Parts: sequence; C-alpha cells; structure tokens
Amino acid sequence: MATGKRRPLHPSTGGSGIPSSANLNFRPNVNTEDRGGTRPTSTPSSVGLVLVTMLIHVCKKWLLFDTRLRVAFYCGALFLVSIVADFIPMPRTYFSRTDTFFNQFFVKWAWGWLLSVIIPWVTLTAYTLGCGRRVILAKHLGRAIFATVAWFMWTTTFRMIENHFGRCLNTRDPQLQSRFTCLQAGRFWSGLDISGHTFILVYSSLILAEEGSTLIGWEGISDLIMREEHNRNTMAEATSRPLRTLSTSDLAFLKKTHQALTPYLRALFVAMTLQQLLWDLMLSTTILYFHSMVEKLLGGLAAILTWYITYHWWYKLPKMSLSAPSEGLFKYNDLKPTRDPAAARARRGTLNGSGPRFMGMPLRTSQEYTEFQSPTRQSEAEPVN
Repeated sequence: MATGKRRPLHPSTGGSGIPSSANLNFRPNVNTEDRGGTRPTSTPSSVGLVLVTMLIHVCKKWLLFDTRLRVAFYCGALFLVSIVADFIPMPRTYFSRTDTFFNQFFVKWAWGWLLSVIIPWVTLTAYTLGCGRRVILAKHLGRAIFATVAWFMWTTTFRMIENHFGRCLNTRDPQLQSRFTCLQAGRFWSGLDISGHTFILVYSSLILAEEGSTLIGWEGISDLIMREEHNRNTMAEATSRPLRTLSTSDLAFLKKTHQALTPYLRALFVAMTLQQLLWDLMLSTTILYFHSMVEKLLGGLAAILTWYITYHWWYKLPKMSLSAPSEGLFKYNDLKPTRDPAAARARRGTLNGSGPRFMGMPLRTSQEYTEFQSPTRQSEAEPVN
C-alpha cells in the first residue's frame, strides 16, 4: 500500500507551522481601541504617613464615638454610679484627693485647655473650607465665643443658686448667712452645690467630639481637588463634582492650603483625643468621690442641654449667624457613592442566575461590557460563524 504525505490540517500554515488567523475558530479583535483610564491617581503613601494614618484611625474610634451613645453613657453613670457612690464608701485612691496634679492643673483650668486646641482647630479648618474668606472664619469662631459665654453663665448660675438657697450650719447670725462670710468664719455652708466640674467636663467632651467630626472625609479633599482639576482640563462631565462651584483661584487656594495645614490638623486631632481621654478620667473620679448624685446630674444635664440646643439645632438652622462644623464653600464629608441603576440590575440578574452561562460563569457580549462596566482596557473575542 502506497504511502503518501499527509495533508496538513491548515494548508495556509506556511513554513512557520503556525496556522493563520483566518482559519482559527476565533479571531482576535485587531481593531481594539486602547480604553485605558486617564483619571489621575493619588501619590503613593510613605511609611510615615501610613503610621500617622493608623494613629488617626485609633483616635477617631475614641473621639468620634457616637455622641448619642456617649450622652447615654454620661447620663447613666451620673445617675446610677453616683447613687452607688452616695451609699457605698469608695476606696480611697490618689484621685480621691482634691489637691492632685490633674485636678489643680487641668480640671480647674479645663476651659483654657479646651480653647487651646479648639481655637486653632476651628481657625485652620474654617480657613481652608472657606478658601480664606474672613466672614466664614468669623462664623466658625463664633461657636467658641458662644460656648465660652454659655460656660460663664452656667457656672455663675450655679454659684447664685448655692448662695441664695443655702444656709450656714449651727448659727442664726444674719451676718453669716452668705457663703463667703460663713466659710470665712470657719463654719460649714449647706446648699445645692451643682457640680461645675461635671458641667465643664461633659460639655468639653461633647464640644471636642462635635468639632473633631470635621476630620471625617478631610483626607479625601485632595482626591476631590485632583478630580476637579482633571474634569476642568479634559472638559469631562461628572455626576458628582462637589468643587464645581469654586473658581480657579479658590481651587488653587484650597489645594495649597489643604496640603500645608493637614499635618497640623492631624497633630491637633491627636491632642484633642488625649484631652478628651483626660476629661473622661476626671469625670469618673468626680462621679466616684465628689458631690451628690443630684448635684452631678444637674450639672451634666445642663451641659447636655446646651450642647444639644447649639450643635443639633441652632447651628443647623438655615441663614444662621453661626455655622456648623465642616460647613464652607463646598460639601466633602457627607458624600455618598452613586450607583448606576442599570448596572445594579445587571449585577442582580447575574447573581440570580439569569442570562447565559458557561461552566458556571456568566457570558456577556462586548456591548454589555461597554454599557455596564467601567471604562477599563478590554479585548473581547467574537466567534466566527
């Protein structure tokens, strides 16, 4: 039987032994357009910045704890723990003394310590968010001024209540019926001594939490600036552009100021967290060792009432003379990612099992990828009939 050469499977192979693309079951898309993204990306983070970010994240967990839960904890501790401390003697410790370093150096000067971090914090954040406008800066600093006035009025009211509704024990001398003369004579004054320490510690902690909320989303401002510059240079239309109302000069000012002041704000945020930790510690000692339950509870309720009226009602009123924290020429910390309804329906359809599948994987045409997927680099293979 004569044997001859076998015919090659693909006659047009040629000398290379590689079949031509015309005889393949699938042909490559030679006209594929390079759809690589053009949006700029953030610069890589250094090791130091990563460590600082981790520290800020830990500080956020404490300082930016839910204020509603914080208030509930304060009220519960001022009522329940104080009742226990009124009837059960607490063991004497270093913090049970009134002449401790923390009490003399920090608590008695608590409002000064609060202003030492709040005023720089409000100034730097308002200066950045307002793009240097003095009117916006003044509206933000007005919160610190009003808080100081409220603190002074409440503490003065507490002293007036104690003086007018108290009496000097074991004497009916009319000249000793004022707190000052009674104590000066070496006697004891009995009155409703509403705890000013409880008021200032609770009020300071709540102010630190509210003002510190400005840092939520602050690091993302640099990304917003970068995207806005890209959209303006490429004349691209975007669904979400928080900085679209800023002029070119304001955008340049925001970019320069945000980059320069952010390191200082990080340091201030850590200082605010440490201060808030100290205030919670001193509040715990006040609950355990000083004043009665009624006196501590009234002081705490006065602080909570003032905080709620200002930060959760007054500052949020439209066209108000004082601005709420994080308000400026643009919004940055309440942005929510937008979702395409069509893409969401397509994803739900894939998860529910609708559409063609091969070996458990969904099959889509190039048109579906163009409609539902982000503009990334793609190369679809089309079958040859």
